[in-house]
Amino acid sequence: MNYTEEYKRKLVPPQEAVKLVKSGDWVDYGTFSGSSVVLDKALAARKDELWDVKIRSSTRQTGFPEVAIVDSTREHFIYNSLQFSSYDRKLSDQGLCSYIPGILHEVSDYYRDYFDVDVAFIAATPMDEHGYFNFGPQVAHTMAICEKAKKIVLEVNPNMPRCYGQEEAIHVSKVDYIVEVDYPVAEVPAVQPNAIDKKIASIIMEQLKDGCCLQLGIGGMPNAVGEMIANSDIKDIGIHTEMFVDSMVDMVEKGRVTGSKKNIDKYKIVATFALGTKKTYDFIDENPMCAFMPANYTNDPYIIGHLDNFVSINNCIDVDLFGQINSESSGIRQISGTGGSICFALGAFRSKGGKGFMCMTSTFSKGNKIFSRIRPTLEPGSVVTINRGMAPSIVTEYGIAVLKGKALWQRAEALISIAHPDFREELIKSAQEMGIWCKSNKR
Repeated sequence: MNYTEEYKRKLVPPQEAVKLVKSGDWVDYGTFSGSSVVLDKALAARKDELWDVKIRSSTRQTGFPEVAIVDSTREHFIYNSLQFSSYDRKLSDQGLCSYIPGILHEVSDYYRDYFDVDVAFIAATPMDEHGYFNFGPQVAHTMAICEKAKKIVLEVNPNMPRCYGQEEAIHVSKVDYIVEVDYPVAEVPAVQPNAIDKKIASIIMEQLKDGCCLQLGIGGMPNAVGEMIANSDIKDIGIHTEMFVDSMVDMVEKGRVTGSKKNIDKYKIVATFALGTKKTYDFIDENPMCAFMPANYTNDPYIIGHLDNFVSINNCIDVDLFGQINSESSGIRQISGTGGSICFALGAFRSKGGKGFMCMTSTFSKGNKIFSRIRPTLEPGSVVTINRGMAPSIVTEYGIAVLKGKALWQRAEALISIAHPDFREELIKSAQEMGIWCKSNKR
């Protein structure tokens, strides 16, 4: 069947498409490098005729949303994010972005059961011969958005890579309007690892073995692990991850990744979104080795637990002596979000031979002062992203603290042993005052 005529009927300029939005509506902007750009500008231009329009996005990488910039009062547009990017964080600091707490593997169900979506603006590839538009490298919960939306507008971009998987495409018959655009897909270069990142990565490398299945988070340290794997002699790595990144391309091209030992999705690289440079986007484009799946699959601890020797590697901000892990805020200031770190911490524990690592430098600086990331208690207002009962192993440049099965005094001992030496006596004193330090503890 030829779908060209239907495509033409639904093709409109962005100014026409955004007329679907009414005061009081919830509008979804899509996610990651596919968050709306052209439709966002067109909607922002309607500011004076709209009130109380709520916008929802996640980890926006396509620049500051115009709807937030043009309305500092938030009377017309209220911008919200399920996971902060650097753009979202800067807006939040100005009171122009609100965080929506959530766990990534549950977000599809939030849309289906809890969220309202009056209009969805979704990025997509051009239509194929079968009438389908591909969502590109942001499958995550995009189909759930479309299922819930009363109206769907596609922002069709010829530069968007086409990614195979599940729930990765929508048919023209399900779409209300089509807007053609042409801008580069947002690139997110990898954070370059520093010397401490490389030290932490070298500690984790000792925990890896042939045939393990890997998940890497964002940041310099996970990128350092990817680089070290690419240049190692480890064989038959599998990848089942939330985010596909540049270092994974290197791992594949240097022959480290085959997926041959995976219990499920054998030989496939499984991810739910990709953020990287053109190198990544070129690699995943129509690549049958890659399967982009919804986040309620990639991040489901039950699914992850079916992969033997699963290794989860993520960053965190700080941890207290009880084993409470904060990966998302500095006090009450939201930095990122809960995301998927808790999903992979749980999944790695369920995996036969699995290991979960939360990594951080032992200290950070603020002004001219140095602070320990291992603290007696978390700073008031800081979020407990992973509670102490679920806590996996903590890694700093001084080693690994295994927390599973440890009493509070054992946790304190293990965590203090990987703290910066300048802070250890102070932490011991705090542990004594809190009643979680025994006379038998090592000194």
